[in-house]
Amino acid sequence: MADVPLNAERAAKAVAFFNRLRLPDVPGTPTMAEACGEWFREILCAFLASEDPDTKQRLVWELLCMVPKKNSKTTYVAALGLTALYMEEAPNRQMLIVAPSQNISERCFDQAQGMIRLDERLKAIFNVQDHLKCITRRKTGTQLDVKSFDTSIVTGEIPILTIIDEVHELGKKAKAAAVMQQIRGGGITMQGGQVLMITTQSDEAPAGIWKTELLKARKIRDGQGGSAPIMLPVLYEFPQELQKRQDFWRDQRNWSMLLPNINRSIDAARLIADYENNGRATPQAEQIWASQHLNIEIGVGIGDDGWGGAEYWDLRADPTLTLDELLARSEVAVVGADGGGLDDLFGICVIGREKVTRRWLIWCHAYAHPKVLDRRKEIAAQLRDFEAEGSLTFCAVSEYIAAIAATAGRIRDMGLLPEKKAFGFDPNNIAALVDALALVGIEGDMLHRLRQGPALSPALWGLEHKLSDDTISHDGSGLMSWSVGNVKIEVKLNGNMATKEAAGRAKIDPFVAMLCAAILMSWNPEAMGMADLGDYLSELKAMAS
Repeated sequence: MADVPLNAERAAKAVAFFNRLRLPDVPGTPTMAEACGEWFREILCAFLASEDPDTKQRLVWELLCMVPKKNSKTTYVAALGLTALYMEEAPNRQMLIVAPSQNISERCFDQAQGMIRLDERLKAIFNVQDHLKCITRRKTGTQLDVKSFDTSIVTGEIPILTIIDEVHELGKKAKAAAVMQQIRGGGITMQGGQVLMITTQSDEAPAGIWKTELLKARKIRDGQGGSAPIMLPVLYEFPQELQKRQDFWRDQRNWSMLLPNINRSIDAARLIADYENNGRATPQAEQIWASQHLNIEIGVGIGDDGWGGAEYWDLRADPTLTLDELLARSEVAVVGADGGGLDDLFGICVIGREKVTRRWLIWCHAYAHPKVLDRRKEIAAQLRDFEAEGSLTFCAVSEYIAAIAATAGRIRDMGLLPEKKAFGFDPNNIAALVDALALVGIEGDMLHRLRQGPALSPALWGLEHKLSDDTISHDGSGLMSWSVGNVKIEVKLNGNMATKEAAGRAKIDPFVAMLCAAILMSWNPEAMGMADLGDYLSELKAMAS
């Protein structure tokens, strides 16, 4: 956590009030002075008492704290909310504590009201309204409301302070970004408005507003957040390169670095026992346990049933590798496609073989009917992220079929497609695409229907080897990192099969499209060339007449 200049008098007042609050659900009801770790008092002071020594203006308008589970964050933010309510002298303002679910909001409110009821002096300062989940400071009329997240929570309101508990859960809500913008609207008024977000890491790949906030916080932490960032990041996480080293984060000697409340709310021996008995039960259980207790980010998957190439996927990313760049650098290119119904993605992959080096260059894109956002609400925020990065397009089926055919036709017109086996695809539900390809002159031997399942095993193994040997570059899209991370491998008698863990939630269509293209490229094709293309087109015209 960066050092933040403080107004010493205001910081002392905040700490004095905070320290006297008692934990209502712990035997003996100890005070915060006894029970709370110093780490949270530093957050308290930075958030409530930051001050530029020259201008005397507040420095920290937003704070994002990502801390593993069971570090008492919900209890502590309830106490911080009461402290902020006590410190605010302006009349009739509104403060919010927002939780993603009713259970979390009720627990937060119960902790706050429990602290008040343990202290007669606090009862005189605050009025508690159980049925409204509202606490009012009697002197000023300013209210602290504890609410469940909903798109209507801030309609017509300009909260002077908002605390968001478990912000990672908001990444799963499609309209969270709009609500966050409303909340932040208070920050540009003359009265100002603060936002504190406290959360564990997500138990799925970060998405939506959570992904946005996490990436922004990391940039600020790493000195890339501009000249005057208003957010203070406090991120209890291992560096990305260490998160990818399973031997490192599985080493229990390293865990205490991430657990500021160790030996307070967390018993180290019980944490280890929970990991050994529950966290290691299955690869999926370990993923979730590590994300919650060690803030290990789920992205490109870990686990024994994941695809072997996933370990190297991010290392081979080249964000400059657009489709245009791929075609300019390639001596030959092939296309793979895979898709399903209206609740699926339709993936297309172009693999080019680079001139001279023969390195494989991979570009992928996905299309989807807008109905997928309604039918698969659990991944809607992630799909919107991919749309924003340009790797996913929402449109009608007829439009994306035409777009895929146009892409293939463009590659053919450049003379880069082979004369045979240039476009590979799953033969099921593909009639419309075959018709569209015929309209641009791609038909007959140029098309190749590829059996699915274990028949694609050579592509799985071949891509693994090329990724590990560093003879592949790909476009580095979030879409493909997500798709690669969704892949699970089932071992069959006649080969390995790429599948997914959960229907609907996990999509691998762009990945399967890549396997189809990889099969074609593994046959060492040669480009038709512009001269051969002319002969081929003449042949087609003759046949048509």
